[in-house]
Amino acid sequence: MSNTTRKLALLAVLGIASAGAVYAPTAAAGVSVAVGINVAPPPPRYEVVPPPRVGYVWAPGYWRWEGHRHVWVGGYWVRARPGYVYRPAHWRHDRDGWRFREGYWGH
Repeated sequence: MSNTTRKLALLAVLGIASAGAVYAPTAAAGVSVAVGINVAPPPPRYEVVPPPRVGYVWAPGYWRWEGHRHVWVGGYWVRARPGYVYRPAHWRHDRDGWRFREGYWGH
């Protein structure tokens, strides 16, 4: 599967394409998605993290914006990338609203 196909599949699975997201690939992350809204996300849900899987990193769940409301996306396993650290998806509050950052791999 090509990188482009994987990126499009990821966007489709996350439902980001219909949320008015901005898509721009980066070298370290492979995919960069940003969503800006004026509605704060609810508090994170408690999740039971499954036992560790060799070669994978747990990506915790997060709230995804679906155009008119937040929808919970449960945590999932991400294949590990040697030499990188996984940064989970998160919301942050800026002066002009809430901004969402997809999970990504950083150094």
